[in-house]
Amino acid sequence: MDYSQFFNMIPEAGLMAILVIVFLADLFLKGEKKHATLSMLTCALLVAQVVLCFNAQPAEAFAGLYTATAAAQVMKVILTVGAYIVVVMAQSWIEREDVLRKEGEFYELVISTLLGMYMMISSGHFLMFFLGLEMASVPMACLVAFDKYKKVSAEGAAKFILTATFSSGVMLYGISFLYGACGTLYFDDMAAKISATPLTIMGLVFFFSGLGFKISLVPFHFWTADTYQGAPTPVTGYLSVVSKGAAAFALMTILLKVFGPMVEYYETLMYIVIVLTITIANLFALRQTEL
Repeated sequence: MDYSQFFNMIPEAGLMAILVIVFLADLFLKGEKKHATLSMLTCALLVAQVVLCFNAQPAEAFAGLYTATAAAQVMKVILTVGAYIVVVMAQSWIEREDVLRKEGEFYELVISTLLGMYMMISSGHFLMFFLGLEMASVPMACLVAFDKYKKVSAEGAAKFILTATFSSGVMLYGISFLYGACGTLYFDDMAAKISATPLTIMGLVFFFSGLGFKISLVPFHFWTADTYQGAPTPVTGYLSVVSKGAAAFALMTILLKVFGPMVEYYETLMYIVIVLTITIANLFALRQTEL
């Protein structure tokens, strides 16, 4: 294998370096100044990551498994800025006595989910997409459960991980239909071979349903309120904006790149789901008593 291809994955390599640096800093820093030093270091590294992503060029690696387009590089900048805002917003919460000793773990989990989102939006293969999605989802469940001594936090995390597991299974079921119909999992190859057959239509429905859970589209949204309530406020912001943005971008990319020849079959489905999501969400919000 040509390991020089990793140089085409500069944003991901930079994020891995940040993970290692923050881990070592959390391990070796001691004393009263640890919080200030670790938070400033993490914020500075995320700013550097924004600059790195901004200057990254479209690239491809590992025979098309990794495909970073210009739009994906722009999205990485947006996601990294979102992660930076969450880290800054979380400072007052991190200073709590029960959270301060877990500050390093919080930063590590945020950066780990960001790495998963990077891989998800830069995938050119359904396997890479799925691995990126899980890399983003599993640490997010840990973030939701970060206030582990609060019952609502543990409950929210349990509902999140159970629905995430179920939605992943539904999505894999749909991907298996697509593989059976096209004989490949590469986005470009599948787009060249795909046609509207019962097998591909079922694959599209199951794939869309699985990703619909991640984006909280109606009727796959029932886990969202309890998870948002149970998670710490900065994590709720991260989950509702940054994570959803990455999943929505990935869905848009796959619908256009892979299912372009079937647009007449999912266009009506999208209309229905979007209108229901906007309408039901606003009507249900009128009945809420929890902010």
